[in-house]
Amino acid sequence: MIDRIRERYPKGLLWGILISFVALNSIMLALEIFYLPLVPAVLLFLVLAVVAVDKYLLVIVFFVPLSIPLSRLVEGLSIDMYLPTEPLLAGLLLLYVVKYIMGDRIDLKVLRHPVTLAIYFHLAWLFITSLTSSDILVSFKLLVSRLWFIVGFYLLATQLFRKEKNMHTYVWLFIIAFSGVIIYTLVNHSQYGLDNQIMAHRASAPFYKDHTSYGATLGFILPVLVALFLFIKRGDMNIRFLMVLLILLFLFATVVSYTRATWISILASAGVWALIKMKVRFEFILVGMVILVGFFLSMRTDLMVQLEQNRVESSGEFSEHVQSISNISTDQSNLERINRWSCAYRMWKDKPLFGFGPGTYQFEYGRYQRSYEKTRISTDFGTRGNAHSEYLGPLSESGVFGLLSILLVIGTTCYTGIRVYLSSKKSTIKIFSLAVLTGLSSYYLHGVLNNFLDTDKISVLFWAYTAMLVAMDVYHREAPVEEKDPVQTAD
Repeated sequence: MIDRIRERYPKGLLWGILISFVALNSIMLALEIFYLPLVPAVLLFLVLAVVAVDKYLLVIVFFVPLSIPLSRLVEGLSIDMYLPTEPLLAGLLLLYVVKYIMGDRIDLKVLRHPVTLAIYFHLAWLFITSLTSSDILVSFKLLVSRLWFIVGFYLLATQLFRKEKNMHTYVWLFIIAFSGVIIYTLVNHSQYGLDNQIMAHRASAPFYKDHTSYGATLGFILPVLVALFLFIKRGDMNIRFLMVLLILLFLFATVVSYTRATWISILASAGVWALIKMKVRFEFILVGMVILVGFFLSMRTDLMVQLEQNRVESSGEFSEHVQSISNISTDQSNLERINRWSCAYRMWKDKPLFGFGPGTYQFEYGRYQRSYEKTRISTDFGTRGNAHSEYLGPLSESGVFGLLSILLVIGTTCYTGIRVYLSSKKSTIKIFSLAVLTGLSSYYLHGVLNNFLDTDKISVLFWAYTAMLVAMDVYHREAPVEEKDPVQTAD
């Protein structure tokens, strides 16, 4: 392509453009106009998007852990987005629409896959409930952002993952950038003492808003890090040693993040890993879950009495912080979650079919609070987040089918991941599919206590891990030979 440019344009013209640009930049800087130097970067991304969509997507993945909310740079705006990733994803969505119109389509085997069909239903119901929303503008903003996350990190990613090594590259680019965020967070946190649980909440800012999304990301990555370690040859001792150090760094960051939801989800996902590894039949798992639910319902009164007796609050003392997980009497974080969940349930009872509209929970839940459930961190002004649940949030915002749609995505993904693991003929695919499914399970469980799918930080892994399992099911489960990468759209 470079040779074509050289043939078409003489060197004098190219040098003239370069010198003119430098001169124009000098004038603009002298006039204190600082945005012009960004033009080459924008043009570079535009060219990259057209010439090599796969490289463009991977660049976005690298920048996600490093992205910063627009609100941190410009105060008083009515909208917010992460820079530079969300504008780049919006451009990728537009490019996908143009390519689709021109006949450049995603592989039909992916478009007709059960996971993709579940995602269609999820998006379709979001669209319907956006039309009936109490705030249509807010709902359509969420729908559009969900679209560019799914198009970039799921649909286009499935084509990128036709090459097995691209899955590893995708994860590695994220890990490299996120490792920088971990080091920044630990250094920032250490200034106040790593045992300072309160400072852990904002030590990762501005890259992550708080320790909960930061901790959820750690839970996502750890199982895949272990899988990548297993792929290193035994003779490469130096690389294996460095990989062990990296895993220990992530483990240490998980501990000092003081994110109780992450600790619970990692332990629970380890249980999921063990069940899949031991090939326990699904029927037995289902019966076991029914027994556990029945036991909880029969003993719920006694259990609640025991939980209410726990007065240990979260603190820098590790053992106390662990014990505070079940404190529903005095721990403000736990009580506020119960408050938000109760509001979500009451909102659903008022609008059980369509809900209040995607993204509207934070603007509607205030009037559903009860004075006896409020905490000292409660607010009526929609300034402190959402329903703290990937399941109750959709229930209140999009009704019963909103909850069903996300459960359908999760269910089809789990089924696909287990099928890939049990039937794959290639050992690397078996190992990686189990690691990816374990990472996803960690977030499925974390989603009971928090919800971050409206951010690029979690969507980049949630939808990509889903795409990896679909790609492994379609392209790698029965075919060990790698196919040519179809995402590369030009020379």
